[in-house]
Amino acid sequence: MRTASVAGALALAAVVGLSGCAGMSQRDQNTAVGAGIGAVGGAVLTGGSAIGTVGGAAIGGVIGNQVGTKR
Repeated sequence: MRTASVAGALALAAVVGLSGCAGMSQRDQNTAVGAGIGAVGGAVLTGGSAIGTVGGAAIGGVIGNQVGTKR
């Protein structure tokens, strides 16, 4: 039950935080969305561990930042 509560709280925080993305570039928005999704995924996979949540956010942010870049 605790994991679901943590994931729900993180998802709500991500939605509220992303509502201010109107002035951001597309790449910045992708980074923020990736970090939010990564944080939720990290929390769920590690049972709400703070380290898992932060690690997921970091990895998700990097992936989101690279989405759509030309190589």
